[in-house]
Amino acid sequence: MTIIAVFNQKGGVGKTTATANLAAAMARNGLAPLAIDLDPQAHLTAMSGLKPLAKETIYSFFHEDAALSDLVKQLPNQVNLIPAHMELARVDMLLTQSRRDLRKLKIAMADEMLSSSDTPVLIDCCPMLGVLSLSALMAADVVLVPVTAEYLAMNGAAQLDQTLSGLTAKGLHRPRKVFINRYQRGHPTSEKVAHELTRRYGKDFCRTRVCESQSVLEGVGSNLDVFSFAPDSEGAEDFSYLLDELVESGFIRVGK
Repeated sequence: MTIIAVFNQKGGVGKTTATANLAAAMARNGLAPLAIDLDPQAHLTAMSGLKPLAKETIYSFFHEDAALSDLVKQLPNQVNLIPAHMELARVDMLLTQSRRDLRKLKIAMADEMLSSSDTPVLIDCCPMLGVLSLSALMAADVVLVPVTAEYLAMNGAAQLDQTLSGLTAKGLHRPRKVFINRYQRGHPTSEKVAHELTRRYGKDFCRTRVCESQSVLEGVGSNLDVFSFAPDSEGAEDFSYLLDELVESGFIRVGK
């Protein structure tokens, strides 16, 4: 299966909702995904309705060498989640950007056979390019980049391009796919951003456009993914199509 880092160096582009809803789409297709909340804001954890202690979260892995498998919580929608806690913010101060520290997550996933199992893994990254995000990029096979239909989000994607180029120069190439999020059909800015992303990324830009969706927003407010909240909504349809495209293009591998 594939380890996917969901990342953009701009906040507020929908990384968490994309992670939650793609994981839910995978679960509905019988793929038993694992989501890892690697953002100290812990929005993915909160969206899942969990309020764990720091020792029950990914913070314990970095701070106390807890096993990743001991931290997994199964959610009602059959998504497995390793939650986060605000204490995770200390990790960037506790660890360095040495290769040993940055490989800690990658090595643990290999040792616990998470990277070679039938389980797809989605890592919800924080927008800061520190130890946490670099650890996710090191552990990931591919990077999925949500870009909201606004100009500043494209700047964040461009910054990420530079980061990925730096990894490639070090022999750590990470393929990426960009998709437009919160798209509004016919809106001038949305159309201009979609055109520019198509021009800039070509085949690496997803055809699927995830539209601005009230059902997605209301689902978040109810601690539910869009499939649990409104399975027949346009939002659910968009994330289903996005998953289909990512699988059909080979970006996400299904099976060993």
